[in-house]
Amino acid sequence: MHSLKGLKSSQLPLLSALSSELTVQRENLIYHLGDEWKRLVIWKLPSSKEPAGLKSFLKVELNLTYVCSKDGETKPPALLCCVLQALAIQGDLQNKIKLFSQVLLKNMLKPLVMFPSLSVRVTEQQGEGTILALQCLENSKEERSTPSQVYSKLLLVLQTLHSHLLDVSIGDKKLSAILGEIIWTEISQCIIHDCLLYSIPTNSSQLEKYNTVIRETEEFEKSLKEMQYLQGDSTDLLKYARDVNCHFASKKCKDVIVAARKLMTSKMHNTVKIAPQSKLRLPKLPAPSSAVKQESTKEITIENAKQLSVWSLCLPACRISESVQQLMELALNTLCEAVGSSTPCALQLFFTVRNIFQLFHDVVPTYHKENLLKFPHLAAIQHNNCMYLAHHLLTLGHHFGAHLPQPLSDGVATFVDMVPGFRKLGAQCFLAQMNVQRAELLERLSTAHNFCNLDDEDNYIAASKAVRQVIHQLKQLGTVWQDVLPVSIYCKAMGNLLNTAITEVIAKIMMLEDISSEDGEHLHTLCQTIIEEGPLVFIPLAEENKNKKYQEEVPLYVKKWSTFKELVIVLRANLQEIPLLAIILFAIKTFFFFFFFFSPNVWD
Repeated sequence: MHSLKGLKSSQLPLLSALSSELTVQRENLIYHLGDEWKRLVIWKLPSSKEPAGLKSFLKVELNLTYVCSKDGETKPPALLCCVLQALAIQGDLQNKIKLFSQVLLKNMLKPLVMFPSLSVRVTEQQGEGTILALQCLENSKEERSTPSQVYSKLLLVLQTLHSHLLDVSIGDKKLSAILGEIIWTEISQCIIHDCLLYSIPTNSSQLEKYNTVIRETEEFEKSLKEMQYLQGDSTDLLKYARDVNCHFASKKCKDVIVAARKLMTSKMHNTVKIAPQSKLRLPKLPAPSSAVKQESTKEITIENAKQLSVWSLCLPACRISESVQQLMELALNTLCEAVGSSTPCALQLFFTVRNIFQLFHDVVPTYHKENLLKFPHLAAIQHNNCMYLAHHLLTLGHHFGAHLPQPLSDGVATFVDMVPGFRKLGAQCFLAQMNVQRAELLERLSTAHNFCNLDDEDNYIAASKAVRQVIHQLKQLGTVWQDVLPVSIYCKAMGNLLNTAITEVIAKIMMLEDISSEDGEHLHTLCQTIIEEGPLVFIPLAEENKNKKYQEEVPLYVKKWSTFKELVIVLRANLQEIPLLAIILFAIKTFFFFFFFFSPNVWD
């Protein structure tokens, strides 16, 4: 028509009429071809108002009917080819295949991947066509479909479409190739994220079994290539399946970090007792390389004149959070996975373990900040947690280093650099709680009216109440920390707090300008209460009969204890006795000084 319009001798009115008729006939043809397509591909879909889910997908059906003549006879496949080729010539086939692929992906292919209980039923209707319908499998309790199940379901749909609709050549391409180009990227990503991702092993011992999944993926792609859905040699799907070692490490690391964070944000007060003889349940590892063995032999042959005690480098008895013990077990299991893994995988797993401990260092003090200041019991547990981790980080790298691939086996696998940070973290947490307790003690003593004018009944009652509250606070604190803190830390902490209290009492008394005999008697009574009740706050062990030793060693932990006792003696004495008492006390101190520092047997 365009060539005729270019001729000068052409009759333009006739050409205009022919052009109009051509347009009408083309539109008419496209309309009839559209009708044929609608008769060929019939979708039954759930209502758009119905929420998407398993039940809604059970209503999905695809009816592939044969093209029928007016007399009802089934037309030969050649006519099907003609209809599709005519749609292609008119430029409408690509649009219809695109719309068809979108509905196919959304309502059939993706649901078959995402829902393990969904399957496809193919029903052949004699002389009428083929119906593909989704159905629910009975007694299916699996959370995710296996790759084998997904591939089987998808192949059944695509093979049915190929044999009944898409095995038609359009130019130099099959219709199945056109559909494949449209849907492959999206369906392959769906298979990866909703199926293959969850099939990645969680344990390195299962990696060899994953070769089955790789073979199944290869067979799946081979079948798609035979039907010409796929072109080319390698796809993202097969690359993902073959790169299982990398994905295993990534998945393992992600799962480990998630599990670690869950432990760190769990409650801290559930504790377990750690004894000096307690040891980590370290796994039995394969023998290291010969070079490492030789190095180990050299170290063993070094002889010492004196042997260390069996309790050397042992953690003192205390209580730690159960979650921290589980965190250490998680780290051990992860390092075990790194042993025998490929170098990239081992590196990723090792540094994930380091990230676990770094995460603990950053997350726990922030997440539990208020409780650590509010509850002395939790502060003590957090102190122990940090010291427990620091203690095992000293040797953790040494235990695994020789069994890991290079460069980890060359000294890179170490956690020693993290030890000072954990010790500092535990100390800071406990010192912050000590400052809180110290402030409370001083606040209680501030209500004693500076211990002046105790002959006044109200002043004496206030001072007596302040002393009783201090003793009560220390006893409560001693009970809370009992069997939690290591004995040495417990005694130092309680001694420090008791020393704070008596230092404040001494300072208040020394500020008094004039002490009457009656005031002195009252002050003596109050101070005597502290002397009698003070040692009883030292109860580090649950067995009462074992605490007497530490109650007798109060002067070792309370710096001002001797000074305080001297003050009590002075308060009871009269003016004539004070000089004599001072001389006696000075003589006693001098004797002990010379005895300890000049006696030849003291330091033996």
